[in-house]
Amino acid sequence: MKKYFLFVAVIFSLVSCQEDVSFNNPSLQGLKDNVFWRAVQSNAIKYPDGSLLIEAYTSNEILSLKVNSTIAKTYFLGTSDSKKVTYVLTDVTGSMITFSTGFGIGDGQIVITEYDTVNNTVTGTFKFNAVNIYNNPLAGQILNYQQGVFYKVPVSLVQ
Repeated sequence: MKKYFLFVAVIFSLVSCQEDVSFNNPSLQGLKDNVFWRAVQSNAIKYPDGSLLIEAYTSNEILSLKVNSTIAKTYFLGTSDSKKVTYVLTDVTGSMITFSTGFGIGDGQIVITEYDTVNNTVTGTFKFNAVNIYNNPLAGQILNYQQGVFYKVPVSLVQ
């Protein structure tokens, strides 16, 4: 009887094992005001002047990361308008709440760790504090993103 019980236990343990592998490629995610946030869709656009715009979308949010080059390095925010972040939230009433960095506005950094010219993808990290630029009373004054990561986001080339 013990043999049968052991045999049934082994069979159940082998049958109940499974692999639930899901790939998150491409991906853009981070901690938005200390709450995990992940984009549903992300893409990037490289312009003829060499600048790069990375965009991430959810059903009611758009996050835009803009840098003036595709070179793998750190781009500091709050120092110019050519390196900036914009976050737009559309609430249930249809009004938009906009946070942004720019020259003398907000701070943070975007780090490009890899720009793959063969597969046309970009990978890196970001963190920032963006300012509620229209002082919308429905949101706080500062939006904080930490531990932001974009991984193998596809890049389209604009001619």
